[in-house]
Amino acid sequence: MKVIKGVLEEELENSLRQEAAFRKALEALPQGALVKKKIKGHSYFYLMRREKERIRFHYLGKISPEEIKKHEDAKKMRKKYREQLSLVKKQISFLRKALDAKEIRSA
Repeated sequence: MKVIKGVLEEELENSLRQEAAFRKALEALPQGALVKKKIKGHSYFYLMRREKERIRFHYLGKISPEEIKKHEDAKKMRKKYREQLSLVKKQISFLRKALDAKEIRSA
């Protein structure tokens, strides 16, 4: 049983490192989502961000296609990291429960 416990502890450590890495990657991405508004036939871009409980729109004006692509890529990466973070959190929860199991502790 000591071998199994050691493997579970090692996997828990790896999962905790992964969680920290995903959180750091999320913080590195630009915050907010790009919103395109049409006003009197003209397109204007705003950066929509949550500040505490409120949603704020910050005017960006007319931006280049490269900037648009950058924001779209950041949005995709943020979604990917959040999904991975969710899976890692579930794995951490499972591993902690497994390590607290009576059979593992008594060995």
